Amino acid sequence: MGVVTYDYENTSPVAPARLFKAFTVEAPKVWPTAAPNAVKSIEVEANPSSGSIVKINFVEGLPFQYMKHQIGGHDESNFSYSYDLIEGGPLGGKLEKISYENKFEAAAGGGSICKSSMKFYTVGDNVITEDEIKALIKGSEGVYKPVEAYLLANPEACN
Repeated sequence: MGVVTYDYENTSPVAPARLFKAFTVEAPKVWPTAAPNAVKSIEVEANPSSGSIVKINFVEGLPFQYMKHQIGGHDESNFSYSYDLIEGGPLGGKLEKISYENKFEAAAGGGSICKSSMKFYTVGDNVITEDEIKALIKGSEGVYKPVEAYLLANPEACN
């Protein structure tokens, strides 16, 4: 098994606290509403806390039917969270899991900067290329961008 680390930053006009809520504790409510062309539903095992399993079900016609995340932790005071993608989605036979550490920070001109560190754990001698990682990031924008647009259009959401 090999491990490839990839760091990524993205800016948003939305405040860090609202993005944090939309991508953690309020995700089961926000994602299907904001991204109905991608997310069908989100099922959370018990309370969304460390160790809990979150299943994201996608609409028909997308490359993946579902993904399962295991929550690593949430730090609401620092707008950071971590989780492992442990089943479904882009894992296939090539990846054992993908670990994510995300943090939303205030941007100098308003809005926020999302800093992500991803670790790709490959199966056996498989390798993952930078182009494949960039394609996965682009695919995740199918949820990120609609959630961002939803928050901008609904200023009362995730406050």
